[in-house]
Amino acid sequence: QVQVVESGGGLVQSGESLKLSCVGSEDSFNGDIISWHRQAPEKAREWIATLWPGGATMYAPSVKGRFTLSRDDAKNTVYLQLDSVNPDDTAVYSCQGTGDDGTSWGQGTRVTVSS
Repeated sequence: QVQVVESGGGLVQSGESLKLSCVGSEDSFNGDIISWHRQAPEKAREWIATLWPGGATMYAPSVKGRFTLSRDDAKNTVYLQLDSVNPDDTAVYSCQGTGDDGTSWGQGTRVTVSS
């Protein structure tokens, strides 16, 4: 089963950008369906985006037009570009990989947006 690790979180100001990474432990990661979720403090986890191996994407209305998925198969990495962030985007962002061998979750990376 592929393990995934997120990185790239940090503190940013409203209106600025941030790029998160999700790195898979094996080449099979590139054939998995990759989803991003986020969870604000004391709030339920929210699905925000999914990337299929062929390049198709889907975004939640709350982030569509501001967040963008991409991938680099040579690096076993999926990226989530966060643009025009606002304080409502403050949360722990987690990467999920789903393949024939099951589903893996990363530990998450924290994004804090100041007003």
